[in-house]
Amino acid sequence: MFKLLKTILKAGEATVKYPFKPLEVCPGFRGKPKYDPAQCIACAACTSVCPANALTMETDIASGERRWQLFLGRCIFCGRCEEVCPTRAIALSEEFEMAVTQKADLYVTATFALQECRVCHQPFIAKKSVEYAMALLAHSGLDDGAVEALRPLFETCPDCKRHQNLHANRNLRLRHNTGRENQ
Repeated sequence: MFKLLKTILKAGEATVKYPFKPLEVCPGFRGKPKYDPAQCIACAACTSVCPANALTMETDIASGERRWQLFLGRCIFCGRCEEVCPTRAIALSEEFEMAVTQKADLYVTATFALQECRVCHQPFIAKKSVEYAMALLAHSGLDDGAVEALRPLFETCPDCKRHQNLHANRNLRLRHNTGRENQ
């Protein structure tokens, strides 16, 4: 019996003292997503790749807002959102403890103002996306005047751009056709 007790004392503890002592995780452990709304441009890339549909984005045209939401209760910690985020607004942490007393505490939300189209005045994209595109153009080496000259292109919705291009192409064809007839 004494020999058995001596062997047990040499072996040490087989378990950790969790939850009384923090559990150490391995480097690269994929835990709860951390979200930084200041970095987010509301591009919806993360919502389109989330296999568990834990990330959603809703656009409310009436209020001119886009609402981003993460439901941690559905998240499977796959890391796809972190991979596709162009601004690194979402990243997986090493935190894995998510016990809450209310279901509402599992939701992370952010609201973004929408940019109105210069032509039809309908909201269509997050203002932060336009500002991010302008900053990328400035960072690429364009001078401030050239960047501001391109701003109307980014502040016009795709439908109005399409309509303007169709109208411009029709006028070109008419000029081109009338030029041939005169020759």
